[in-house]
Amino acid sequence: MQLFRLDGRRALVTGGSRGLGAEIAEGLAEAGCAVRLLARREQWLTPTLEDFRAKGYDCDGGLCDVSDPDQVDAAVERFGPVDILINNAGVSWGQPAEEVSIEKWRMVIDTNLTGAFLFAQAAGRQMIARRKGVILNIASIAGMRGSMPRGIHAAAYTASKGGLIALTKELAAKWAVYGIRVNALAPGYFPSRMTERILPQMEADLREHVPLGRAGRTGELKGAAIFLVSDASSYITGQTLAVDGGATAVGL
Repeated sequence: MQLFRLDGRRALVTGGSRGLGAEIAEGLAEAGCAVRLLARREQWLTPTLEDFRAKGYDCDGGLCDVSDPDQVDAAVERFGPVDILINNAGVSWGQPAEEVSIEKWRMVIDTNLTGAFLFAQAAGRQMIARRKGVILNIASIAGMRGSMPRGIHAAAYTASKGGLIALTKELAAKWAVYGIRVNALAPGYFPSRMTERILPQMEADLREHVPLGRAGRTGELKGAAIFLVSDASSYITGQTLAVDGGATAVGL
């Protein structure tokens, strides 16, 4: 079990105030890691920090717009040195591709892809200097495949997550020489703020097209995240692990 322990390490989690980010952060804290949560809104961040502290976790946090290079650098400087970076912050926009404005396209790309790059760059400089570190990018199965015409219209989100998977491979290849590992998680459908409106409408499709016949449940990302940032995966880098109930295995 020591392979999965994270005692003495410090993790920076973007988008860590709620949803999948908070779940992953809690999993790291349960494994002994000190967690530093970043979010855009204090109204979500403060309650999460209070909850974590009540549970005895070593935690802190602050506000940050991940698309702003100055704010990114300040956050990494304040909460470093960073042993583990979780790039989780993300947004989406649902609209047919032929109708999406350039402003909405840029909003999604700037947060989901550019923001992850900025944090990887800032934390990566620290990791390169220390010759160690782990980066985990939270992608999506949307970045691994297209969807049927009746599916959700989210071209910018899909492009951003596909780009994040490619960035994961490139950074892993280039930074391995410095002892840095870079991997990605690609969740399927999980309960979150992004999916709260669409999940109830998708139950029939999930039963039919996901081998396990359901959406993910709260807590089912923790183990995969801990595995990929711990010594248990010390020979794994540049990989994307789909946590999707088998959805991508059947290609539907």
